[in-house]
Amino acid sequence: MSIENPDVILVGSGVMSANLGALLKCLQPSLKIQLYEVSKELTQESSNAWNNAGTGHAGICELSYTPNQNADGTVDVSNAVSIFEQFEQSRQFWAYAVESGMIDQPSEFINPVPHISFVHGQKQVDFLKARHAAMSKHHFFEEMQYSTDPEQIRQWAPLLVENRGEGPISATYMAGGTDVNFGSVSRKLIGWMAKQEGCDVATGHRVIGLKRTQRGWDVTVKDVATGKQTTSSAKFVFIGAGGGSLNLLQKSGIDESKGFGGFPIGGQWMVCDDPTIVSKHQAKVYGQAQEEAPTMAVPHLDTRVIDGKKALLFGPFAAWTTRFLKEEGSLTDLPFSIRPDNIASLLKVGAYNLPLVKYLIQQGTQSMASRIKLLRTFYPAADAKDWRLMDAGIRVQAIKREDGEAGIVHYGTEIVTDKDKSIAALLGASPGASVSVALMLKVIQDCLPDLIAPADAAARMKEMIPTYDVPIQEPSTADQFREIHRHCDDALQLHPKG
Repeated sequence: MSIENPDVILVGSGVMSANLGALLKCLQPSLKIQLYEVSKELTQESSNAWNNAGTGHAGICELSYTPNQNADGTVDVSNAVSIFEQFEQSRQFWAYAVESGMIDQPSEFINPVPHISFVHGQKQVDFLKARHAAMSKHHFFEEMQYSTDPEQIRQWAPLLVENRGEGPISATYMAGGTDVNFGSVSRKLIGWMAKQEGCDVATGHRVIGLKRTQRGWDVTVKDVATGKQTTSSAKFVFIGAGGGSLNLLQKSGIDESKGFGGFPIGGQWMVCDDPTIVSKHQAKVYGQAQEEAPTMAVPHLDTRVIDGKKALLFGPFAAWTTRFLKEEGSLTDLPFSIRPDNIASLLKVGAYNLPLVKYLIQQGTQSMASRIKLLRTFYPAADAKDWRLMDAGIRVQAIKREDGEAGIVHYGTEIVTDKDKSIAALLGASPGASVSVALMLKVIQDCLPDLIAPADAAARMKEMIPTYDVPIQEPSTADQFREIHRHCDDALQLHPKG
């Protein structure tokens, strides 16, 4: 039964709403929380396991987080360090949730899978060597290994060198990477929240209106099955509706939403279920970005663990689309998102990013043979008959008019709040899901600071996320980081081999 006039309304059942709702209820158990999801089932869009890469993004293997060498040949790894720190907060909260009995069976949502960066060609080999030199100096990445030896790389990931010809190659390897089923952990956290007093989860309900009030917001909701509309009042609203967030942000009418646009990018995976091939590869292997490709389309060959079964995924292959949501979207999503305040930014994206648009169209129309050709840069012995194509999720990249003349498409995550901090919306993409706890902690700190101001609330936060107020990037905290990291490994049953 829906909660009448709750304190908080969460829109969307993805990993953002799941973590925020669980954090809030743990911080203040008396809070009344209502979650609305338009689909009949939870987590059917971006957080669904088949709609994303499932990488526990920790900056280990993703070359897009450390893209350039400095003039002196060194590589700036500060972004990778920051992402690692944020993913640590996710691990810590999920470990707390397991240990406190909020959720169970961590292997159903997180598993140890080594993270590998793999490159070929002398220029990229030199880059990866410099990247490793910089990263391995930091205590986050002190266990990272580097090799140019094909036999060593074969031990890490045999498919990478099987039938490979001559030419320089190199790889970095960290055993402590993870594969995450963000849909599973979201459903577990929402399931726990739904059982708490003062909380309710309503699927099949679409939020169709937002109106500011003295209390906060009146939220109008439509029951998809019956068409019945109801309105509920809340002090705070969080819009975590993936591709649907932009539309709701525009409906809110807040000044801070002006100028935002959305650029949807579809995706596809190649999937291999052959147990013989799957058994030969136990890693997430990220490679070099292709020219004009968006960050989300950096190719990688991944071990996935979904519903207890292993498979290999390769991609993603980007595609042109005008939908903002895979399951609940419409071909009119993009045109209907155009407003007088954002049309200039959208036109600039088209005018200044024609190569990107051309790339997306080409990606969506390419043959299976061309996809296999790209796969063979990772797995030279790949046979087309072992792979099938499936659709992935849709990412709506945020566009801001503040970006200047080019109207640059954002690759990252943007939290938009109004001036009185009564509403927050999340836009953007990778590494969003992995750093969701850190992002939701920021929402709490910015919009609901009174919840963590009391000493007992701060103590609860410290129990849930031990490093939320500790600068674990600093060398002086290295031992503290190592201890907490090992504790999370134990709680989440992450015991990597190698």
